[in-house]
Amino acid sequence: MEALLQSPWLPVSISGCQLLAKSRFGETAYDLLLTDVNCVWEERMDAAAIQRRAQELNRRLRAEVTAFFSHLREVAKPCLTGSDGRAGGEAQISLTRREDGNMVIKLKSELVGLPFYWEFHCTPAPVTVACAQLVRPLLAMSYLLQRQVEQLGGLLGRKDAEIQDYRENGAVLSRERLQTGVFEEKTYREDFMSKALPLLPSGRTDALGFDADLQRLYAAVVGHNNARKRKLPSAEEEEPDAGASLGGADIEAGAGEDGPEDPAGAKMATGAKMVAEAQVADRPVEPQSLPVSRPAERPSSKPKKKKVGLFR
Repeated sequence: MEALLQSPWLPVSISGCQLLAKSRFGETAYDLLLTDVNCVWEERMDAAAIQRRAQELNRRLRAEVTAFFSHLREVAKPCLTGSDGRAGGEAQISLTRREDGNMVIKLKSELVGLPFYWEFHCTPAPVTVACAQLVRPLLAMSYLLQRQVEQLGGLLGRKDAEIQDYRENGAVLSRERLQTGVFEEKTYREDFMSKALPLLPSGRTDALGFDADLQRLYAAVVGHNNARKRKLPSAEEEEPDAGASLGGADIEAGAGEDGPEDPAGAKMATGAKMVAEAQVADRPVEPQSLPVSRPAERPSSKPKKKKVGLFR
């Protein structure tokens, strides 16, 4: 599902049902996500599963997945990307919701002059998938749009101050119809809410449309989050703590320099040092022998055997 995260949500209509869809078709596999904002459905199929379902739905089909999957991809993608639901006027698509909460999308097309049937069996997705693919990106998009509104409000305030300065210095508007009032953010928000809220559909799914701007914003948000995840260092790459690599004696010595002195500990350390110095002084000094030159050894006539295996 990580690769599917890069794909934006696209509004689709299947059998009169308004949905948001995500799909990714590979060479012999596909991932599919659907939502009506009440539930999220998913299906992931690999080559083996596609082969089994294709033979169950098409008894006469004996071809490998690579032979017919390109046809399935060409027929299904227009239906799952907001097109008119047909590929060359030949594909027929329908949607059925079952009592167990699953969703089945049936697709009928023609392959080499024979009917070709396919079904997408979508099951409710886990909450983690819904949060990763929908909730978190939408919250990030809402935050960015709010910041954009705040910056635009500030820009309008500065524009009003600029226009007021022009007027005070004798500037006159050439066309009266271009004159605007001073922007007041609080008044604008109240007026916008009073006019926009009644137009917002309530309890209907026709408000699912992601236009091109929202799709680009969604792709930018998830792309930024993935880039940040790749830049985060792993636990193995973190540098070891310098203090942890020091020995216990060094740490205690450093603590004694800055902290309060321990009389008993200082006496024990001093006594141990004196004993060590006395032992070194009493140790007899061994005479150092000069290096003696030895005649060069003749090379052995027998070649040495090379060791084979892990040890060389």
